[in-house]
Amino acid sequence: QLQASGGGLVQTGGSLRLSCVASGPGRSFSNYAIGWFRQAPGKAREFVVAISPTNGRPNLADSVKGRYTMTRYNVKNTVYLQMNSLEPEDSATYYCAAVLYGRGRADWSEYHYWGQGTQVTVSS
Repeated sequence: QLQASGGGLVQTGGSLRLSCVASGPGRSFSNYAIGWFRQAPGKAREFVVAISPTNGRPNLADSVKGRYTMTRYNVKNTVYLQMNSLEPEDSATYYCAAVLYGRGRADWSEYHYWGQGTQVTVSS
């Protein structure tokens, strides 16, 4: 199971840090690719960032490069999404997702496990 948290209301230019904690992974957490996706009302699910099991460098969507960063702490079964310089367009429900031995790619259909989502609202 994946548990996402850390969302909230923030003003434009502000920051938030989202967390995603995995519980009871069948395999070592370090073997999972972890991704963050977001979905705003009436819009399609959008890739944000992902990390593969083997490459610690996050794969970031162009829309968030330079503002977001993702880190993983395998010993804690946790990943963090640090979001800076937030804009109203970043408002959405953010979901973390995982796939065993995944490649950290942007295709949401590759991810087998999903958290419940955490709401991020950026006011202008």
